[in-house]
Order: sequence, then C-alpha cells, then structure tokens
Amino acid sequence: MKLLTKALEARFKKIGRQENEKDPLVIAKFFDPQSGWTWFATEYIPEEQLFFGMVHGLEKELGYFSLTELESIKGRFGLGIERDLYFSEKPLSKI
Repeated sequence: MKLLTKALEARFKKIGRQENEKDPLVIAKFFDPQSGWTWFATEYIPEEQLFFGMVHGLEKELGYFSLTELESIKGRFGLGIERDLYFSEKPLSKI
C-alpha cells in the first residue's frame, strides 16, 4: 500500500504547519494491523520525509515519525504499516 499519495501530500501542503493551532487537524491515520500502534499525522515535511502528530504505541505522545521508517516496517507474513482509507480528517482532540 502506498502510504503517501500525491493527493495526500498536496493536502498536507495546503494545510501547512499547525504548530500554533490550539487543536490541529489530523490529516492521515496510519496503523500496524498486527499491533496496537497507530500514527495520526497533522503535518508533513517533504524535504525530510517526516510527519508530525500523535503516536499511540506503548504511550500516547506527540512527535515526529518518518515515512521511510513506516514504509520499512514488516511484520509477520510480510504485512506492513497501512493507511486507513476510511479515515476522515478531524481535530486532534477528537482522536
């Protein structure tokens, strides 16, 4: 699965940086189908292939995560990270 499409990248560019937003908009959701890990992206920096957003893993925390790293994760049976195709944009407070 392609995690970052041209359309999604264009949407991140249109929204831009949200560091001064009280309740930033989550643009994309990624998840590991074999674990409880989920990544909610609010920003994307194309030059560095970095997202910023909420990570639900062992803990819930805001931070940067790499597109390259998400693409490299392979679990059992070759399953990798997927993008939630049915996710609708929503404020971070609604996650």
